Amino acid sequence: MAPSRLRLAGLALPAVLVFLGFFVVPFGIFLHVGGQGAHGWAGYALALGDARHLQSLLATFVLSVLVTLATLVVGGICGLFLGRHEFPGQGLLVSILTLPLAFPGVVVGFMIIMLGGRQGLVTQLSLALHGGRIVFAYSVWGLFFGYLYFSIPRVVLTMLAAARGLDTALEEAARSLGAKPFEIFRDITLPALRPALVSAAALTFATSMGAFGTAFTLATRVTVLPMMIYTDFTLTTDLSSVAALSLLLGLVSWAALFLARSLTGAGVAASG
Repeated sequence: MAPSRLRLAGLALPAVLVFLGFFVVPFGIFLHVGGQGAHGWAGYALALGDARHLQSLLATFVLSVLVTLATLVVGGICGLFLGRHEFPGQGLLVSILTLPLAFPGVVVGFMIIMLGGRQGLVTQLSLALHGGRIVFAYSVWGLFFGYLYFSIPRVVLTMLAAARGLDTALEEAARSLGAKPFEIFRDITLPALRPALVSAAALTFATSMGAFGTAFTLATRVTVLPMMIYTDFTLTTDLSSVAALSLLLGLVSWAALFLARSLTGAGVAASG
């Protein structure tokens, strides 16, 4: 073997070992254990066809889509503004906006409880204003705001970097030719930001699909797929169900990332 090939093999060896040790081998064991239940390999089909599981998948999917759309609007506008304007205290503002990245999901869940729980700020204000309780922390709205809270920083950072890399000369040329601000945004700015938007959307969707800490804290009135997996594992020890749902969750998240990579032609993770 030529020295260049030996060197290439030596450089690739750590990545191959990590891939085998942390992905291939655990995944193979996971599949094998999941097929050893009472129904054998048929347990996968039974788990995926269960009405509770399908309802949980649908709820998780719809919630993740709504969170993704809301995050793109809020985070996209903030990131675009911060990337196109310089002002005193901008660095501090970006640090505050990205602070949720430092919080685990459980902490985010408790913050939502402090806001919309039975003794939360919104509840106290509603009691003072009209004598009624507004409690949303334990419903799908609590999950929505929790997921939105920790998803916004990822979109802000992605759009901030993309906005700073825009070629302003194209916008100036269009403006000099009489194009209106909306036309410039629609025909020049938005297409240039499309890869960043798609990457941010995929990351937000995949993160929301698999979020556990926040769901564990808040999901008492709605069952999302990560909580369904946790329940099947801890209460019924149904390994076939756990394996099937875990694979399903992973495939849906992987499909979103793969689609984003195909549409943008770039590494999604790097964009986030």
